Amino acid sequence: MVGDFSVGKTSLIRCYVEGKFDDRYLSTVGVKISRRNLDLPSVDGADPQAIQLIIWDLEGQTKFKAIAPTYLQGSRGTIIVADISRPETIDSIKGHIELYRSVSQDGAIVIALNKTDLFEPQKSQGILDQLKQTYQADIIEAYSTSAKSGQNVESLFIQLAAATLK
Repeated sequence: MVGDFSVGKTSLIRCYVEGKFDDRYLSTVGVKISRRNLDLPSVDGADPQAIQLIIWDLEGQTKFKAIAPTYLQGSRGTIIVADISRPETIDSIKGHIELYRSVSQDGAIVIALNKTDLFEPQKSQGILDQLKQTYQADIIEAYSTSAKSGQNVESLFIQLAAATLK
């Protein structure tokens, strides 16, 4: 999981893995690794596929960007997180895609437009639609998310997990 600092990467992971939200800001130092077992629903009626997601939460500070490719190597997919209330983090998505593509040409990319609970739904949808159009060639999906409400958090990780198995 990559994105600028304070966009909610750790909160999204915590919501997904532990089902919890804490509004206190704790900056990630370096990288934090979380795991979650998941039964991916079958598309063709077969039994669900059991997998274990290993989720790397990469620090969003600029000084960390030089070593981030080392952590991204070998990954099958990434979630790029932006904060809807901070336009500069949305502008940074392109750089995060380029960083990920520099180490993984065919890994899956999903965008999480986070903190949408702070915005009116109509405005959030407009920004999300624009992101999907702008990055349609680079991503498999983009979601409006909220770690606070849990909006689309489960879908975000399931979509990425399913794409990494293809």
